[in-house]
Amino acid sequence: MNASASASVPTTAETLRSALGGLLDGIPPKQATAAVDRLIANYRGRTPTDAPILRDRSDVAAYAAYRMPATFEAVRSALDALAEAAPQWSPGSHVDVGGGTGAAAWAVDATWDGPRDTAVLDWAEPALALGKELAASSGSPVLRAAEWRRAVIGSGLALPETDLVTVSYVLGELTPEARRAVVAEAARAGQAVVLIEPGTPEGYLRIREARDQLIEAGLKVAAPCPHDGTCPIEVGQDWCHFSARVSRSSLHRKVKGGSLPYEDEKFSYVAATRFPVEPAPSRITRRPQIRKGLVLLELCGPEGEGLTRVNVTKRHGDLYKAARDADWGQEWPPATS
Repeated sequence: MNASASASVPTTAETLRSALGGLLDGIPPKQATAAVDRLIANYRGRTPTDAPILRDRSDVAAYAAYRMPATFEAVRSALDALAEAAPQWSPGSHVDVGGGTGAAAWAVDATWDGPRDTAVLDWAEPALALGKELAASSGSPVLRAAEWRRAVIGSGLALPETDLVTVSYVLGELTPEARRAVVAEAARAGQAVVLIEPGTPEGYLRIREARDQLIEAGLKVAAPCPHDGTCPIEVGQDWCHFSARVSRSSLHRKVKGGSLPYEDEKFSYVAATRFPVEPAPSRITRRPQIRKGLVLLELCGPEGEGLTRVNVTKRHGDLYKAARDADWGQEWPPATS
């Protein structure tokens, strides 16, 4: 793992935002907003399909400017959890399925040092073209050398064997049959598979189903779950999701009418591998609640323990200090160096 990954992430995120700047020049604001509205509906998984979501340059530009920073941060958070579970491992090859304009490739580049062979597969030629254009301005040798290849994402998908397969914000666009086929092929081809979906009840259910499929295929869960057993969440009562902070672009503010310089991207994910990993002993599943002299943590623990609530008080000493600094999605107790 790149020991300086955390320090390099802001630079990578800033470089991405800079590369995205100006994409909407020449596109009427109403047209960009309409494209974003349609893409949001698809991104939330309301319209499963067997056709590309991104249709032309206007769609792709709107998608990239609006969604790419959030996708980058969500994928990076999931990859960080995988890197923590496998600190000695680094992918020498990466295939991003349905990668669009390449947010996941940027996130992998922010997490691990190269060299690395990278291939981004998507069924929308305009997305691949723009992704290649953005990568060329990245300054990263890995991204600039990436392969951008058209492929039908669904039944019949054939992937080369690779160290890492990512599939982010794609499963909700697919029919159930195509979804199962993509997950099966990712499990066959990848030494590590990371799947990310929106942090909605529906997105969580897709991840939960895919998690079961990965386990059945012989992979071990690296994150976020502390175990490979049945998810302890009762379907319909709650859902497992996490949050990543995203700097808002001008398009975000225009479309949403908001003034804050940031927003929180909610996402669900699973990372699974064919090599040994050390999952978190427990995972913080909600934002910690800080009270006077008390921090309330909601945890998913080892198999059989299910979901628990833990009160950490001042009398816990250093653990209390760690709890006050803890964040949603992190392992608990924190790893000691």
